[in-house]
Amino acid sequence: MDKFTVTTPAEGLVDITAKVAAIVRAGGVAAGLCHVFVPHTTAGVTVNENADPDVAADLLAGLDKIVPQLPYRHAEGNSRAHIKASLLGAAATVPIAGGGLALGTWQAIYLGEFDGPRRRTVCVTLLGG
Repeated sequence: MDKFTVTTPAEGLVDITAKVAAIVRAGGVAAGLCHVFVPHTTAGVTVNENADPDVAADLLAGLDKIVPQLPYRHAEGNSRAHIKASLLGAAATVPIAGGGLALGTWQAIYLGEFDGPRRRTVCVTLLGG
């Protein structure tokens, strides 16, 4: 397993594709799986479009609509961040083919930050040979 850190904004999607792809290239795995995981309860990982930045903005707006501001009970005041992170999920798995990430033409791997700014850890595990 390899790790790297990402400095995040208060809330947003950070494209981590290049850093993950570099780990895949260095790992020497020709075919297999790349598992990307964030060990945080207020951040997540997703694969989505990277060609139009409006997609990321729309995703964040949609999450805001799905997770409204309510009188949550959690004392830290970041319950919305926990819920958004749970909806995104803490991990994504991408196939490896030809020694690289087998993402679609318009796809990228994003770290979703919902309680920043922070320094987040991203864990990347390669499976295959």
